[in-house]
Amino acid sequence: MSHDETAAHPDQPAQSTTYAAAGVDVEAGDRAVELMKSAVSATHNANVVGGVGGFAGLFDVSVLKDYRRPLLATSTDGVGTKVAIAQALDKHDTIGFDLVGMVVDDIIVCGAKPLFMTDYIACGKVHAERIAAIVRGIAEACAQADVALVGGETAEHPGLLGVDEYDVAGAATGVVDAENLLGPEKVDAGDVLIALPSSGIHSNGYSLVRHIIAEAGWTLDREVPEFGRSLGEELLVPTHVYTGELNALFSALPGAVHAVSHVTGGGLSANVARVLPPGLVAAMSRDSWEVPAVFSVLGDLGGVPRADRERTWNLGVGMVLVTAASAVDEVLTATPGSWVLGEVRTDDGSLAGELDYVQGAKGVDGGAAILR
Repeated sequence: MSHDETAAHPDQPAQSTTYAAAGVDVEAGDRAVELMKSAVSATHNANVVGGVGGFAGLFDVSVLKDYRRPLLATSTDGVGTKVAIAQALDKHDTIGFDLVGMVVDDIIVCGAKPLFMTDYIACGKVHAERIAAIVRGIAEACAQADVALVGGETAEHPGLLGVDEYDVAGAATGVVDAENLLGPEKVDAGDVLIALPSSGIHSNGYSLVRHIIAEAGWTLDREVPEFGRSLGEELLVPTHVYTGELNALFSALPGAVHAVSHVTGGGLSANVARVLPPGLVAAMSRDSWEVPAVFSVLGDLGGVPRADRERTWNLGVGMVLVTAASAVDEVLTATPGSWVLGEVRTDDGSLAGELDYVQGAKGVDGGAAILR
């Protein structure tokens, strides 16, 4: 169903009851579409067939004929409980960046270029301006990543969600030639780990964040000196979308990057370990960067042990590039703000007994990682 429709699933409304009386406002959905239409259309390129409002988004994939062996990459995700912060602050134009970052940045890690995306918004009541603000944020992030937003769904679920509640999700598809696929098969001992900075908490660990501030009695309008702004403003900083800059990096320095890890749920070590092959370990140094204040303030406020911080939050590292040693200087120059996080070594078993050693994370029987 497209953004110009709303859907609800009442059990068995009485025959004399209207859809509006059941809590579904179709006209509000139509108003939301009109408000978001120009932002969505701005993401469309020559490959998008048709406009906004179709039952399905159409994308011309004639470009795939130029690939020797095109592999399609797909990803789907949401934003988690960060939407609760947006709802509490009544600010909805940045949550779209979180959604796009969580979806398309999972595609770019294998070297694939994301082509198009669709979104899904479920809400208790359609507030046209609010829905339009969410989708505008999604569209702006898609434009930044050079990804077409080809369709979406806005569903009104009265009785299931509160009138001011909503959740968002999205899915994207990309393509990579098999010979350019990034991953464990290309990683070897001696490769160097280069970290790209996060913009903050991004979209993981907000259940812990919300528990901490609730237990401490902190309100979102509390001014926090370490942040230089309110708690709410800090928590709503949008996820950095890396796809655009990584696309440019892969084009400028082909073969320089062997694998990429998107640091999301599970933290730094678990996500780096999953892009290494068995027999190798990513040895990373904690003193190679300064952890941003938001993590230390919240961690200290909640008495969160270091191990829990490291497996819940990104701690300031948004992406890790596993890079050929010969290309380190070029990659650092091409990615402002990046730094050398560590290196890939042969795993001789000497680190396996250490507390921070992680192996076989995220269901992948792969390599290992350790923060020391």
